[in-house]
Amino acid sequence: MLDFVKTLTQTQKNAIIIGIDSVLIVVSLVLAMGTQFGFVEGWVYAKGYLVVLPYLLVIAAGLSIWLGICSIQLNAYDTGSIVITAVFATLLGFSSVALSTAANMQFPVAANMTFALFLFVFCVLSRAILLQIVLAIYRRSDAHLRVLIYGAGSTGTQLVSALRNHKQIEAVAFVDDNTALHGLTLSSLPILTPVRIKEISAEKKIDRVLLAMPSLSQPKQAQIAHRLQKMGLEVQAVPSFSQLIGEDALVDKLTPIEPSLFLNRDEVSETFDEARDSYAGRNILISGGGGSIGSELCRQILEAQPTKLVIFELSELALFNIDMEMRQQAEHSNIEIIPVLGSITDAKHVRKLLQDHDIHVVLHAAAYKHVPLVESNALAGLSNNVLGTQVLAQESAKAQIERFVLISSDKAVRPANVMGASKRLAEQVVQDLASRVPAGQGPIFSMVRFGNVLGSSGSVVPLFQDQLRRGGPLTVTHSDMARYFMTVQEAVTLVLRAGAMASGGEVYVLDMGKPVSIEKLARQVVESAGYSVKEKSNPEGDIEIVFTGLRPGEKMIEELTLTGNLEGTVHKKIFFSDEARLSEIEVAAATRALREALRKRDDVGACDVARRWVEGYASVPDQPAPTQSTTADS
Repeated sequence: MLDFVKTLTQTQKNAIIIGIDSVLIVVSLVLAMGTQFGFVEGWVYAKGYLVVLPYLLVIAAGLSIWLGICSIQLNAYDTGSIVITAVFATLLGFSSVALSTAANMQFPVAANMTFALFLFVFCVLSRAILLQIVLAIYRRSDAHLRVLIYGAGSTGTQLVSALRNHKQIEAVAFVDDNTALHGLTLSSLPILTPVRIKEISAEKKIDRVLLAMPSLSQPKQAQIAHRLQKMGLEVQAVPSFSQLIGEDALVDKLTPIEPSLFLNRDEVSETFDEARDSYAGRNILISGGGGSIGSELCRQILEAQPTKLVIFELSELALFNIDMEMRQQAEHSNIEIIPVLGSITDAKHVRKLLQDHDIHVVLHAAAYKHVPLVESNALAGLSNNVLGTQVLAQESAKAQIERFVLISSDKAVRPANVMGASKRLAEQVVQDLASRVPAGQGPIFSMVRFGNVLGSSGSVVPLFQDQLRRGGPLTVTHSDMARYFMTVQEAVTLVLRAGAMASGGEVYVLDMGKPVSIEKLARQVVESAGYSVKEKSNPEGDIEIVFTGLRPGEKMIEELTLTGNLEGTVHKKIFFSDEARLSEIEVAAATRALREALRKRDDVGACDVARRWVEGYASVPDQPAPTQSTTADS
């Protein structure tokens, strides 16, 4: 039946409507005569009217086409269409008067008007009945969607009215949190309790739940949606009528917020102009160039007008994205952009890369940095971060490049996790190579140590914002947790300045201000999105902050130096830390043991290497599953 309905042309549909109206004209005439004269005498009048009936039907067909009644879509039959139908019936009433007079029939004017009234009523009812028949045919098809309306307010009522004329969507019932409405009927649909929503969905074969509560805050809508999705239901939110017609902005309140808003200090806004000569006209290689820090290094290095920018990246997608961005940025310059897919642990690949492109400066940002993931994948983290750094640094020394800058982390200081230990071992590897390069006869090796980067992939603010979009709660491991923060722009600017001022072997530490409370940061994220924190003092708040407990490898507050002493440099935001280093023999023993653990796929052995050679690291190896509980340890 559905296939038949779908194959009907507009002309065929018009003919069907005209045919139905013709039948209704006959029925209306019979009823009008029966009402006026009684059904016995009326039947006599009806037989006499057969003389003019064909003419009346021809006039009716013409009027239907002229007024457009036959072409009005059933689901668009509204008040305006009813008015046109009234005009149609009235004109046919007058036509009946004219025809009966011309045929010398004793047919009172009142009977013709009664005929017009019957016809008007039957035409309107026929459209309503036809619409329901067509909808029933469509709804029996495979595409039929049964929906439950969550919210019995004005938006829900308007939604049901709109869906009544929809071919493939059928509103089945309301659910509402207001207990006073339970058991009532609204728009011919029952209002049920959401407590039984799983049972209701199964009983009424619900395909989708529509949230019709636009006045409810977005986090609370997200919480309801999350609860329903756990039941296996598909959920969609409906905007308010004022949003649909443009009176209210139809926007997501959770738009990205500038990371600098969460620094709780003034952002470093200067450029690295004074260091530009160290990079201008050079062939620069940036490892990990597709990451958060690596991609910002690419952007700022491009401003220094290097001759060639080689982007070395393990992730294909990250490399593709930064390559496209850099090519657009360098479109009107002579800078050569070279994307290279590969791993820093591949010595032969690294060697060929440095030689083929005659690299002058290496900015080493490639690393596994997410604390929980590295903690549960210790061997991979240590191998990439330590042995990968050794390969890249040694091959850079052999290639006689000018400068090598290692991007390090404050987690390298007395680390409590594998990631921090791997970064400290990487520093030791670079320090060892720096100590063995004669002055002026090889690369200038240096390291720049700083804290967490706001807005970087997997870092705290994006995780908080993601939890906020899902309706919360925001998860913090401990109320006393605090971290140092920088924006990626200011961190990279200072890294480039520190790399340019290095003379060999320095461990630079960037001034990041005071540690920021993670709980305070969570509150800022909630409030900056226009919501309030749900707590004892504000039980009606939108978003809750939940404390989940410290994870393996976490410290309450990070440190910046092993000695606690920082020496100033020519730049007020860059400090120098003079720290003890391993000897050449100790570094060789550590990396040899690490390679042996890698050969045996021995995670415990790899962690033993880190515990032996990294000062302050005494963590017992653990294998926790990665979690979304949020701190800044990413």
